[in-house]
Amino acid sequence: MAAMIQAIRGMNDLLPEDTSVWQQVEKVLRSTMNSYGYDEVRMPIVEKTNLFCRAIGEVTDVVEKEMYSFEDRSGDNLSLRPEGTAGCVRSCLEHSLIYNQEQRLWYMGPMFRHERPQKGRYRQFHQMGVEVFGLNGPDIDAEIISLTYSLWKKFGIENDLELQLNSLGSAEERAAYREELVKFLEAHYDDLDEDCKRRTHTNPLRVLDTKDPKVIEILKDAPKLSDFFGEETKAHFDSLRKMLDGMGIKYVLNDRLVRGLDYYNLTVFEWVTTALGAQGTVCGGGRYDSLVEQLGGAPTRAVGFGIGLERLILLLTTLGKIKADPSLDVYVVGSGENSELKMLEVSSILRENLPSYRIRNHCGGGNFKKQFKKADKCGAKVAVIIGENEIANNTVTIKDMLNQDAPQVEYPVSQAADAIKKLLNK
Repeated sequence: MAAMIQAIRGMNDLLPEDTSVWQQVEKVLRSTMNSYGYDEVRMPIVEKTNLFCRAIGEVTDVVEKEMYSFEDRSGDNLSLRPEGTAGCVRSCLEHSLIYNQEQRLWYMGPMFRHERPQKGRYRQFHQMGVEVFGLNGPDIDAEIISLTYSLWKKFGIENDLELQLNSLGSAEERAAYREELVKFLEAHYDDLDEDCKRRTHTNPLRVLDTKDPKVIEILKDAPKLSDFFGEETKAHFDSLRKMLDGMGIKYVLNDRLVRGLDYYNLTVFEWVTTALGAQGTVCGGGRYDSLVEQLGGAPTRAVGFGIGLERLILLLTTLGKIKADPSLDVYVVGSGENSELKMLEVSSILRENLPSYRIRNHCGGGNFKKQFKKADKCGAKVAVIIGENEIANNTVTIKDMLNQDAPQVEYPVSQAADAIKKLLNK
């Protein structure tokens, strides 16, 4: 017997009981994006490696250690996308979507990072992302934060997530702050862990994001980025906070929140939870006003966020807010001469009239006892029975599978869909 081939570590199958949950979550995400008037865009999962190096930053963990990169047969250096923003900007530039115009876009799909797999963190993971281009004010920052909050309310988890908020200021303000931060870190260099020592001279702001308790204690005395803000940055952040206050969206100021990618400026935010242990960030985003120009476009203001779907679904299931529902609405059974053809005909009629219902036609023959056993196993709510009498009279008999004491009722085929809808909606 040949050796069994297994999935790549950290890249998981989604089985039927999983996909029913995913579909429920995706339905809420799609309907919310539509209600806000955002348009969907779909990008390739493979891009030129240089796109991510230029966008994310050469000295980020993503580019240095986590990307799946390879050389194709033409000699091009390609990478599986580790995030969605860079590809979305590339697509907008290539198709002239953001030159002197506003765009509010969203996407959903798989991303890839070579990380150590653990619960809530995988090598193939899925993100839903929003990117807005061409708007300058804090009102759009407030809108996308409000959009995420409306999602949490729809899922019933608004009280299980905390909004953490910060401003990274402008590039000039960060450069001045960076000098002072490096001086501070060098003065405490011997007390830093190896990761923070490396970042001190490559990406010092990422030291602020450390999880090392000893370094966190040291950073309490570090200079604050907010001390380097000019009036314009202060006004933007103050206006954003007033809008969030006005909408009743609570937040916590976190001056150590820097996000993991180099392209952010001004507003940054994360929605975090304590219900998932170390994997606490469910959603994060902010402004990236220089990225479009960095990738070859005209200067364009931009803001966006990403939601980790595995993390969100893990939170929803942990809190009992969602559960798998792979059950069927209708199972069609039959017996007798020409019953197979009649079952196919009736199933087609029901699907035309009940497009949102899950309807399965029994195949493979067998007596009614065997067929009803399969209907039970599938979790069918209603059975449609077709026997010799029903074939002769062009009728069906409908059975309530959730109430075994309910009488079976015969209907003309033309009335079956209405009868099923009434039974399922009672």
